[in-house]
Amino acid sequence: MSGVEEPKGGERFEHPVVREERRFLEGPRSRLDELLRIFRIVGEFIRGFRQLHFVPPAVTVFGSARFDENHRYYQLARAVGAELARSGLTVMTGGGPGIMEAANRGAHESGGLSIGCNIKLPFEQQPNPYVDRFIEFRYFFVRKVMLVKYSYAFVVCPGGFGTLDELFEAATLIQTRKIANFPLVLVGVDYWQPLMEFVRGTMLKQGTIHQEDVDRILVTDDVEQAVRHIHHAVVQRFGMQLRPAVRPNVLLGERLIRRRSKQGN
Repeated sequence: MSGVEEPKGGERFEHPVVREERRFLEGPRSRLDELLRIFRIVGEFIRGFRQLHFVPPAVTVFGSARFDENHRYYQLARAVGAELARSGLTVMTGGGPGIMEAANRGAHESGGLSIGCNIKLPFEQQPNPYVDRFIEFRYFFVRKVMLVKYSYAFVVCPGGFGTLDELFEAATLIQTRKIANFPLVLVGVDYWQPLMEFVRGTMLKQGTIHQEDVDRILVTDDVEQAVRHIHHAVVQRFGMQLRPAVRPNVLLGERLIRRRSKQGN
């Protein structure tokens, strides 16, 4: 996906979101341009912190935006979202379609809290209708910080480059102790098996990772096993309580995030 759309007239059109991101990453700009961009980035962080500060302990579910509701991976992610919600955990995703929609949908249908952190893209990424709180970001790295900062476990369903990026970033942060040893669960055994064979058969044997880096990854299709593994870690190993860690300050216009009623959908 290049982010460059071809209109019917034949002229190539670069979406403004893509153009802005490309300008940001292509090298030095004017001092004023860079300063204004810093303000936009800081503003996104502040907005994300403010909106997610009162989320109860959450599990982030990663996965492809390209599976429709008839796909077995969609149904698997939907079951994961439902089981996480029944265990009292909040489900957080990138807020888009596919696996993200499925996990949010499962949580929503089971009466749990469902959060979406969407990214502005010219293709694919429209918010799904199953989130109780929806936050939209311009910058990928800001959204990734939010999905990690407010999560106590990571479920990775089948996906593409973006999903692999999120998987290995979470694994790297755990490996380097930048975050605690939170559960890292891969759902979809047949999809992840070739990757795990490479991890064990090449990376581990060549010494680029340690055995403990492999051991901390659970690969399963058993939804109940995955959620038991996560729930045990969140509640028992880390002592988390299934409610927001801090209370809102009404003087600052803060409020708890609550599940939407069905009438609000």
